[in-house]
Amino acid sequence: MALLQQIAFIIIFSSALFWFFKKITRIRRNVLLGRDKALVGNKIERFKNMTLFALGQKKMFKKITPAIFHFFIYAAFVLTQIELLEIIIDGTTGSHRILFQSLESTVFVELYIVLISVIEVLSVLALLGTFIFLWRRNISKVVRFQKAELKGFPFLDGNIILVAEVWLIACVLLANTSDMALHSGKYGFLVSSYFYTFFADYNQNTLQLLERIGWWGHLFGILGFMVYLPYSKHLHIFLSFPNTYYGPLHNESIGAFTNMQGVTNEVRLMLDPTHIVEATADELPMKFGAKDVIDLTWKNLLDAYSCTECGRCTAACPANQTDKILSPRKIMMDTRDRVEQLADYIDKNKGDTTAHDGKSLLHDYVSVEELNACTTCNACIEACPININPLDIIIQMRRYLVMEESTAPVEWNGMFSNIENNMAPWKFNPDERAAWAGK
Repeated sequence: MALLQQIAFIIIFSSALFWFFKKITRIRRNVLLGRDKALVGNKIERFKNMTLFALGQKKMFKKITPAIFHFFIYAAFVLTQIELLEIIIDGTTGSHRILFQSLESTVFVELYIVLISVIEVLSVLALLGTFIFLWRRNISKVVRFQKAELKGFPFLDGNIILVAEVWLIACVLLANTSDMALHSGKYGFLVSSYFYTFFADYNQNTLQLLERIGWWGHLFGILGFMVYLPYSKHLHIFLSFPNTYYGPLHNESIGAFTNMQGVTNEVRLMLDPTHIVEATADELPMKFGAKDVIDLTWKNLLDAYSCTECGRCTAACPANQTDKILSPRKIMMDTRDRVEQLADYIDKNKGDTTAHDGKSLLHDYVSVEELNACTTCNACIEACPININPLDIIIQMRRYLVMEESTAPVEWNGMFSNIENNMAPWKFNPDERAAWAGK
């Protein structure tokens, strides 16, 4: 029986790992469909950002109550992986609590008991947090969870993960409690110690069955979560780390417009006709802005895959607050959905990354009305817990509208004309620009 369990464990675990890494490899390829983006800044500062924002969740604590319960869930998830490590070793070798057995005759056994006890306490707190988040989503109906872009699967996805967390915590506690009852309280885990006496009247076979249900239930829950993760918004559990590492540094101007070399050359020629521009082959032909995801940078696409769909960006957006159609969260979700659609087409064409289905992010997913509603105020970037930048995607698509499609609000066209002809937003001859000073 033990050998059969070992074989079943190895097959199931290996299959889940294979599927997970297959999907992650595809996501990596999808991110690299974007344009190259040079990174500057020292690695120490980038590691600091990753530690503060991804691991430490610094920006989450702007709203203290949900941040605390989110921390309980996050901490329980991280520390439970230590217990998962023991489960993997036990499943592979056919042993039972191999870490405890290895440490039982040493002084470190107390450290093991304390660690599992901490995991149990955090699991109970995480369970409380999970019920609160289910209540916020489905009963109290927090406004940012009721927006149009969350209808359908995105809303269901959030509930699936929360219910899965309840399952995982219940299985951990069931396995530990029944195991304590089997061994007459031998382990001394903090939470299980309060409950294992309820199982005192159960016979050995029943206790062993309950322990196995909890053990296998936790394993299937973890592996199911791992396989499901690449399809879920909870992929941010992993991607938040590289995303904050490659994110903006403190000395970078967030939301600043980047200069395009072709435009810079034109301006220099306007100011100095003798200026010599050396064009290179890889600069031609030039495209202004972004129409589709392949025109965005790989960092923009990594942002899209890292999005937590928490809606803090949309809640902070002044355009959205005044009932404009713009939702920064929707921009990120649309970008990810479009990448996935294009990736499916590439897969149908045997992995040819140059294949294109004739659709685009702009117009097919994101409307002109949405883009023009943006005030470029940076509120969305400031609100995001992991420093995602929806504004950069908006600016690039708006640049395409203006410079490639000549589509701009009427109020802007006069300004553009003046800049082109007079090198300033105002309708004055450049030679007479300083005449007011003499009056």
